[in-house]
Amino acid sequence: QVQLVESGGGVVQAGGSLRLSCTVSARTFEGYQTGWFRQPPGKEREFVAAISWLGGMVDYADSVDGRATIRKNSSTNTLTLQMNDLQPEDTAVYLCAARPVTIATSRTTSSRAWDYVDWGQGTQVTVSS
Repeated sequence: QVQLVESGGGVVQAGGSLRLSCTVSARTFEGYQTGWFRQPPGKEREFVAAISWLGGMVDYADSVDGRATIRKNSSTNTLTLQMNDLQPEDTAVYLCAARPVTIATSRTTSSRAWDYVDWGQGTQVTVSS
């Protein structure tokens, strides 16, 4: 089981930026595909971004494409999400997620929350207008 701990959330004005980080427990990070989701207040969890096991493939939700960058650093076991030009509709709890890699999924990503096995507790992002 992977342990995931997010950080970097906060309150930012519209147009501002934030860099979210997710520290993944050691020894297992290399065997997992990871992603970011968010849950706006009163709404369902939604996909934000995902990165493949080796980092060669990334995927973004249409709502953040062009404003978000997902990266993984295997030397520090850290997954990051850089968000720029934040808007009030980006207000949500942001969660990182992980799923074990298989031969079939080694070069893929997933935007489906139910594909992910392990989740962090989340970090709150609030964007004021």
